[in-house]
Amino acid sequence: MKEYRLQDWLPTTRKELDLRGWDYVDVILFSGDAYVDHPSFGAAVIGRILEAEGLRVAIVPQPNWQDDLRDFKKLGTPRLFFGISAGAMDSMVNHYTANKRLRSDDAYTPNGRHGMRPDYPTIVYSRILKQLFPDTPVIVGGIEASMRRLTHYDYWQDKLLPGILADCPADLLIYGMGERPIVEIARRLQQGKTIGQLTDIPQTAIIRPQAETPRIVEDEHNIVLASHEECLRDKRKQAENFRHIEEESNKYHAKRLWQNVGERVIVVNPPYPPMTEAEIDASFDLPYTRMPHPKYRGKTIPAYEMIKFSVNLHRGCFGGCAFCTISAHQGKFIASRSKTSILNEVKQIIEMPGFKGYLSDLGGPSANMYRMHGEKEELCHKCKRPSCLAPQICPNLRTDHAPLLDIYHAVDALPGIKKSFVGSGVRYDLLLHRHKDEAVNRCTRPYTEELIARHVSGRLKVAPEHTSDRVLSIMRKPSFSLFEEFKRIFDRIDRERNLNQQIIPYFISSHPGCTEEDMAELAALTKHMNFKLEQVQDFTPTPMTLSTEIYYTGIHPYTGEKVFTARKSEEKLNQRKYFFWYLPEKRNDIQTSLRRMHRTDLLEKLYGNTPWRNPARIVSENKPPRAPKGKSNKNKL
Repeated sequence: MKEYRLQDWLPTTRKELDLRGWDYVDVILFSGDAYVDHPSFGAAVIGRILEAEGLRVAIVPQPNWQDDLRDFKKLGTPRLFFGISAGAMDSMVNHYTANKRLRSDDAYTPNGRHGMRPDYPTIVYSRILKQLFPDTPVIVGGIEASMRRLTHYDYWQDKLLPGILADCPADLLIYGMGERPIVEIARRLQQGKTIGQLTDIPQTAIIRPQAETPRIVEDEHNIVLASHEECLRDKRKQAENFRHIEEESNKYHAKRLWQNVGERVIVVNPPYPPMTEAEIDASFDLPYTRMPHPKYRGKTIPAYEMIKFSVNLHRGCFGGCAFCTISAHQGKFIASRSKTSILNEVKQIIEMPGFKGYLSDLGGPSANMYRMHGEKEELCHKCKRPSCLAPQICPNLRTDHAPLLDIYHAVDALPGIKKSFVGSGVRYDLLLHRHKDEAVNRCTRPYTEELIARHVSGRLKVAPEHTSDRVLSIMRKPSFSLFEEFKRIFDRIDRERNLNQQIIPYFISSHPGCTEEDMAELAALTKHMNFKLEQVQDFTPTPMTLSTEIYYTGIHPYTGEKVFTARKSEEKLNQRKYFFWYLPEKRNDIQTSLRRMHRTDLLEKLYGNTPWRNPARIVSENKPPRAPKGKSNKNKL
């Protein structure tokens, strides 16, 4: 087992700078999260990437913004720039529930302590640093800055806000995964360029006075969005803007976006292409200790405890779920690590204190997208679909699980590994998909069998999200009938192997398009399937998702159609209660609501003693689901 010294972490104090013999620092990073030196924590990744460039990098985690600002001053002025990230989550999601109630804990803080970061740290930290060090460049990044780079709806203020650079005095914004842009910025600054000259770096955004910006005409390289003020006046303008933003975020060759805000203009440069295997390996193979900084000794950081014995196999997600920010931040194209890089990380975990032979997760944003890509890449280069799975799986997508199965086998063969689990969510629609290449299909069955038989830690997470196909269509999720089919397969394998495992489905209430009646039907249907739901949540609008735009505008950006959304607190609570139909304290309220909706049939299904009398919505345990016309319903798994 390797012994670590304090100097093996990036320095966080003046004392640690002295231990390294440093009399200056090139870059100082400020983070809203505690400092965990692990590839799942953004500040550590950016710090290690810059360190690999030969730079001296320090991190100030969770600085106190309410005292004399000593945390912002203690390391002095960096030679190149300050970097800021609010943390691994948008601070408002971190701080507040879907009902806007203050959370009592923070998973990214020692002992889960609440109140260690402000609301909107990106703005707060930037203003402090510009006040203290007005001549030093400030660069912001991370999920909060990334998803707020253009006009966006803020659920917690219940209003449309301009791109964050309009309120935040930062010099440059990095969106998405920041390794390549931060390296390019550092290299150019070292070459003598000023921060004001860095206007063309991919995956960055800047703000400039309109008077200093040439008049832009839309062409094959540029899109001029409706101004912030136009969006304030007309919600349809905001909906149209979102469609452009989402499409350009998911294109291989995107256009530059321009948006006027008052007398200034925000310019968003196109993203970098997807990372190559060598590039993503280089990021994961940096000398992380994989542990929290020693300053937290004796304390628990909940988010770290969840992932310390897990391995991320890839980045990106082509699911394009309407409510999710993963593809908006990481991109829809999958960037996969090499087998060698993955195995080296597993070997490092085996040597970690407290490891007992069980990997908690071999996964990613979606557990089973490793190495999946388009058959003909030239088609992907022309595509602007935000999802490769909705409204149906793209015929050009190669859904081969063989590389992932190979990873499982290689990891399980390592001395010191007793069991490797898949803790990330699994896309069961990929497991049920019939690919045109029979070689791909022949691998799907053994993958599914092995996943369920060998890699489930008692419970397998999947996310049907709803039972209404109408709501699921808005969510960009597959029909609920696919979940029913997958559950039958899961139950069969579980029964044959005497495993006594559970499938844990995730569901969302109050999503755009969902009515109270839809939730009542969800309750009846999941009851019939013998579920008492526990992994549930109210829809929370977060910046730059399709669902949020529908929530705010009432309009679907791709169809122009109006969509009902539960916005009032009473409406949202009325939907949520159906998750918990089995609780005695919910019974009277639900019965009253069902009578009001004239749904005595659902009243009977939830609380009556008569059997289920409308089997059309349910697939029999012995009968396969009815297939769409022209397609076989034969179960190939």
